[in-house]
Amino acid sequence: MVSTFAESKLVRLSVDIGTPVARIVLCHPPLNIIDIAMMDELAQALGEIEARSDVSVVVLSGEGRAFSAGVDVPAHTPDKVEGMLAKFHAVIRALIASKKVTITAVQGHCLGGGAELAMVCDVAYTTAPAQWGFPEIKLGCYPPVACTALAALVGQKRAAELILTGRTITGSEAATMGLANRAVPDEKLTETVDDCVGHLLNLSPAALAVAKKAIYAWDAMHFDKGLARAEKIYLEELMKTADAQEGIRAFTEKRQPRWIGK
Repeated sequence: MVSTFAESKLVRLSVDIGTPVARIVLCHPPLNIIDIAMMDELAQALGEIEARSDVSVVVLSGEGRAFSAGVDVPAHTPDKVEGMLAKFHAVIRALIASKKVTITAVQGHCLGGGAELAMVCDVAYTTAPAQWGFPEIKLGCYPPVACTALAALVGQKRAAELILTGRTITGSEAATMGLANRAVPDEKLTETVDDCVGHLLNLSPAALAVAKKAIYAWDAMHFDKGLARAEKIYLEELMKTADAQEGIRAFTEKRQPRWIGK
């Protein structure tokens, strides 16, 4: 069975809903920046896939030389940020709540919102030289999803370091930390993902869905409240600072920010 998507409506994604594997590819060259249009298409695609009883596995990847370098910075301006967070976090919540097993394949840049998308998938494979990171702090901002869930993956100290310094790590480091399942050479990424998919297809879709629900039973109770709190702080405190607005402005003007600490 093929997707009911009208391909002409897709601008930022390539979606192939097969049986029993659906594949979503981020397509916004050169770095697959996640803008509002991509968020809307992701929400639409995930909604359609979730409604399909004949799909049990979803593979999420990026076209070209990057998985995704993150959310569109201009969408962080005060007039847009609340709507942007609502749309992006709806996609994150849809991935987490999905009954399908989600697998992400990461190459090149996997930064900010792109890394948040990858980290909430059930299984993450990365190329060894891929570049992972949460650089929002360099804009005077922070990554709400990572603030909520990263410590559960890599530990509190490592999560704090990654979020507070904004440093970039390799795919090999990401796998060592637990941010990804495995790091492989570039040419082995597709094979590694396909091996995992093949293994999953030999298992009961019903058992996989229930097992996934049980795996996240504890964290799920805290994630929604934690993300809502991180959003509230972002909108009511962070976005009212002069430094957050300066960081975003400096990025768009291609200059170094001038922090004033307020």
